[in-house]
Amino acid sequence: MPFENKVVVITGADGNLGRAVAAAFARAGASLVLVGLHQAKLAEAFGEAHANTQQLLVAADLTQPAGAADMAAQAVARFGRIDVLCNLAGGFRMGPPVHATPAEDWDFLFALNVRSALHTAQAIVPGMLAQGSGKIVNVGAFAAARGVAAMGAYTASKSALARITEAMSGELREQGINVNCVLPTIIDTPENRAAMPDADPRRWVAPDDLAAAILFLASEQARAIHGASLPVTGLS
Repeated sequence: MPFENKVVVITGADGNLGRAVAAAFARAGASLVLVGLHQAKLAEAFGEAHANTQQLLVAADLTQPAGAADMAAQAVARFGRIDVLCNLAGGFRMGPPVHATPAEDWDFLFALNVRSALHTAQAIVPGMLAQGSGKIVNVGAFAAARGVAAMGAYTASKSALARITEAMSGELREQGINVNCVLPTIIDTPENRAAMPDADPRRWVAPDDLAAAILFLASEQARAIHGASLPVTGLS
């Protein structure tokens, strides 16, 4: 049970990947703080809050600093500390060319993919610094290694998250905190299968496989890894 007595915060927990990551950490013995936008969706995914003493369900809007601060306060009040932060919350949106992309699309994607991670870091990193240890794993995107037509706002936001990962790693590695990210390609979810019925999902990334990579980066086996952007590309 490598994560026994460890407290793991998972944002975007009620999504397909979030459920896979939560299950992986639960099997490894962790106490879980499962964060999503709506309490009802969290309860549907994980059961009622009182049903499992090793998990805390927190509805929070992480695009707002107050939402992240309240989430972290609830986690510490319940479990006393936070050892691992997994930033899964994010969004995807294709659109028109960059010059025609409306401001609301830029705001939407940067709020979900960048500001949510910044706000959770602002709320959680001070506690990790005080205890002298911590692991942060962000979920970027393999596509964000370069700009892609009709995906300018998305790739820009995910590229920004990778640069923030590297900056935070440089700032925090000497204080015992590892900061890394994973870069998946298309994740095999029911929604993606419905959206791309002619594609071969066997070439995509299974949520359990991506969860295993996140679990590794959050583990002591990855203690020497800092500022990495780990591609998780399935068979594609």
